[in-house]
Amino acid sequence: MLVNKITLKSAVLLSCVLLLTNCSTSKYAATDKVYKNMAKGFSKIIKATPPEGQTIDSLNNEQYFVGTVNMGIRKPNFVIIHHTAQDSTAQTLKTFTIARTAVSAHYVVGRDGKVYHMVNDYLRAQHAGVGRWGNDTDLNSSSIGIEMDNNGTTDVWTDAQINSLCSLLATLKKKYSIPTANFIGHADIAPTRKPDPNNFPWKTLAKKGFGYWYDDVLQLPPADFDTTIALRIIGYDVRNLPAAITAFKRHFVGTDITPKLTEPDKLILYNLYKKYM
Repeated sequence: MLVNKITLKSAVLLSCVLLLTNCSTSKYAATDKVYKNMAKGFSKIIKATPPEGQTIDSLNNEQYFVGTVNMGIRKPNFVIIHHTAQDSTAQTLKTFTIARTAVSAHYVVGRDGKVYHMVNDYLRAQHAGVGRWGNDTDLNSSSIGIEMDNNGTTDVWTDAQINSLCSLLATLKKKYSIPTANFIGHADIAPTRKPDPNNFPWKTLAKKGFGYWYDDVLQLPPADFDTTIALRIIGYDVRNLPAAITAFKRHFVGTDITPKLTEPDKLILYNLYKKYM
């Protein structure tokens, strides 16, 4: 009799789990189908031999196609972290599954630590927009975008969320050999447009190998230290220098994001500049 009760209880629990799973997946069944159809479309483009729409204009000689045996697909080289500027994970998932918004990210990390994978790592998500880091002017094509569920103003970063993010970053860093220096924020690549992720614990990430941080003991820079060149070497777009300074201070100083480098700021910049050299 006891065995039957346990078996019945287990069956009920299993049914509930399956019901919840079906509900959670069916909620996005329509957009999952669109994703699969888009992926099929991409595969047709890739499989076409010769490639369609890639003929050379005004070529005097005939163009030939010979398939090589040495090729691969996109390998991300950067990770760009954002805050969603929305009120919940559900709101962000909805935003990213509506075509008219034209925005997406590879991953969304909820405040509860749940991670939602939305775009295959090898595909291009639409998260970075117009931006620049070093000589790279198309970060969407070279990066993985991670959206952190946070409204950017009053929300705090939860331990669960940061712990999940660090687990995700560790996997991405190992899988794609992403350099330590290439874990950056949206504000870093788009300093005139974006402030995210705001009030972010970059130091915590840097201690785990995701991005650089300055040392506890800082040396005075030489008299001829050029702060503009230093910012540019780190990666910042210095065409709008005040915006670049603000983005740098948002990432590495935090307590003061005015567009002017103080003497303590210059110590930090010099220390980091040497790490990026």
